[in-house]
Amino acid sequence: MENNNEIAVFGGGCFWCTEAVFTEIKGVTSVDSGYSGGHKENPTYYEVCGEKTGHAEVVQIGFDPGQTTFSKLLEVFFATHDPTTLNRQGADQGTRYRSVILYTSDAQKEQAEEFIKALDASGTEPGPVVTEIAQFEKFFPAEAEHMQFYENNPGSMYCQVVIGPKVAKVRQKFAKSLR
Repeated sequence: MENNNEIAVFGGGCFWCTEAVFTEIKGVTSVDSGYSGGHKENPTYYEVCGEKTGHAEVVQIGFDPGQTTFSKLLEVFFATHDPTTLNRQGADQGTRYRSVILYTSDAQKEQAEEFIKALDASGTEPGPVVTEIAQFEKFFPAEAEHMQFYENNPGSMYCQVVIGPKVAKVRQKFAKSLR
């Protein structure tokens, strides 16, 4: 990353939703949809959908730690998806939709583990958090039609019904953290 930016890699279901949510946050310098956590080099969307590559749909987030923190990104991540459903977000099912944090440093790993521990202890979730925490290895960008999907397709029913409410929630709950 340029300057002293850091990266965070999250999978919270469909990457269209996760990308739209994080583009709202102050200090986030880039958000790219793609695939990570699997075993195949340069997978395509259709290969990932076929559930044979082991990849999850993720976003790679560049952020300026002088403007936002990994901890703040974790707050947004957990507030905008259901971390208690294994391999499922809403109607989207399969391992590619798993809740996953791919940490890029030991500090990120520790913060993620502590966050999950506190979230489980709070009793605010409908069940135990099943979010996978694994070391980040490689990121494969998604095809161009998947990038900035919400921004480029505002009339899409999926954008209106699924993504829009998540973005609205972020705008309300994290108003002080918005661009």
